[in-house]
Amino acid sequence: MKIVNFAETDSVLNQYVAEIRDVQVQGDRLRFRRNIERIGEIMAYEMSKELAYSVKQVQTPLGVAQVRTPDDDVVVATVFRAGLPLHQGFLNVFDRAGNAFVSAYRYYKDKECRTLDVHIEYIAAPDLSQKTLMIVDPMLATGESMELAYKAFLTKGRPARLMIACVIASRQGVEHLQRLFPDDDVTLWCAAIDPVLNERSYIVPGLGDAGDLAYGGKL
Repeated sequence: MKIVNFAETDSVLNQYVAEIRDVQVQGDRLRFRRNIERIGEIMAYEMSKELAYSVKQVQTPLGVAQVRTPDDDVVVATVFRAGLPLHQGFLNVFDRAGNAFVSAYRYYKDKECRTLDVHIEYIAAPDLSQKTLMIVDPMLATGESMELAYKAFLTKGRPARLMIACVIASRQGVEHLQRLFPDDDVTLWCAAIDPVLNERSYIVPGLGDAGDLAYGGKL
């Protein structure tokens, strides 16, 4: 698997990442969601450079223009609920893309909250056969929910190409996906890669719970 870490390059994307991490800024849910959305827009633009292109003829009022546009049949997929702002950012760029959704939630098997499991409950997707599937999720912690989401989407057809995007990944999550996708035909795009997970499998330094920061707490 190929890895693109945007944090290794200076760009305004790093400012948006700084703000979503900042405890002094996180209380503004609208700003948090919009920053995640803007990160998605930048990542989508960069990822669009990897698609297949060909020349098309466009009729203008004065003549015919030749324009190179993408040929990929893109489907943008995300995980409820935390993935929705990032998904919207991608959809702002890939406005003709199909859309796929899966609900996956983490739960702890023990009272000490040390043994984590992930449950897939719901999936809605078009036929993914021979599509370019972009799975976008803000946090890549252990990598298990991403793996389960991908396997759930496979029930809707096998895509021709897989591209994965996250805002913040843990090194452990990246290594998990590297084992899952050992070949270079899959690329993981990250805005930042953090070193560790804590005892509750949260990314450190991370930013906390992306879903709660975007939409409020839950019982």
